[in-house]
Amino acid sequence: MAEKIIRVQNEFGLLWFAGWLFTLGWLGLGFWKSVLALIVWPYFIGAALAAAGAG
Repeated sequence: MAEKIIRVQNEFGLLWFAGWLFTLGWLGLGFWKSVLALIVWPYFIGAALAAAGAG
């Protein structure tokens, strides 16, 4: 059986992390609000992208 090579691209993850840090700095959030944003922010980004793709 032939082996498949899977390549993982980390650039998008780094871009996401940089965007998240920029958002936290721009909004001036405290520590606990930043932790909450780590959980909530990806959800809203995903919901917005899903809605844009569904149209």
